[in-house]
Amino acid sequence: MVTDGHLPVMAGEVVEILAPTPGSRHIDATVGGGGHTERILEASSPDGRVLGLDADPAAIERARARLARFGERVVLRQGNFRELGRIAPEAGFGAVEGCLFDLGLSSDQLADRSRGFGIRTGGPLDLRFDPSRGRPAAALLAELRPQELRTLLRRYGEEPFADRIARAIVERRATAPIERAEDLAGLVEAVVPGPLRGRRRIHPATRVFQALRIAVNDELEALREGLLAAVELLRPGGRLVVLSYHSLEDRIVKRFIAAERRGCTCPPEAPVCVCGRRPRLRPLTRRPLRPGAVEVLTNPRARSARLRAAERLAA
Repeated sequence: MVTDGHLPVMAGEVVEILAPTPGSRHIDATVGGGGHTERILEASSPDGRVLGLDADPAAIERARARLARFGERVVLRQGNFRELGRIAPEAGFGAVEGCLFDLGLSSDQLADRSRGFGIRTGGPLDLRFDPSRGRPAAALLAELRPQELRTLLRRYGEEPFADRIARAIVERRATAPIERAEDLAGLVEAVVPGPLRGRRRIHPATRVFQALRIAVNDELEALREGLLAAVELLRPGGRLVVLSYHSLEDRIVKRFIAAERRGCTCPPEAPVCVCGRRPRLRPLTRRPLRPGAVEVLTNPRARSARLRAAERLAA
């Protein structure tokens, strides 16, 4: 097994729930460094196949190198998982036994100095997964009005100091544009109070970078669309597994699974169901699974991971 520094989060739990078998077909909707896909291909030997998607073209190239030994058993496509409903059938994965979403940033992305994902790594303040689409985060900081900045930081970063940070950004950009990750990180660090004594310190700009990244990539709406497409592609008995890393993502996944478990969307006061929607998912995790202490020790970036899973019901 290749271990090039990329450690797939909760890989054992993911493979156990997906339960790949020879001949099965799976989708890794966020192939990243290819670690989860590698485990799925190994477990489904000799002829299981995986479609790996990623919006980041650099991730596709890294996965291609890592997974080359599997030959035609792995199919890689660049694209956002919101396009899953189109890409999967075109690639021969119109019906699958499992679909995985790992919503975290990869170690390679955090170390990439060309797009500014890593707060301490620095680089141009871009934050786009696909540099050919949309507008960079620096453009948002330059153009949003103060109230829009505050709203963005609260909605997508759940940032308690949104007002203070928005004011500081507006004051700074009046004299010089904020174009680099290290400039934004330093600005936030200067205006946000330090952690209370005894609290684990994360960088004070973490929520700000999260909010900008979500906005630039339209991540939350893309997640809703991707989950819906995944359910359409799953065969009866197929498994959906999602790894999320902050409460906004996890809330969407939790509510999506609950809605698909319920099926009917009629108001409670309706005497009979008229919408005709049937339940399509059976939850497999009552509460989200969390990584064990040993994994967190060896891979600290896994510490915030939450895994939720569900099984496709018969149509």
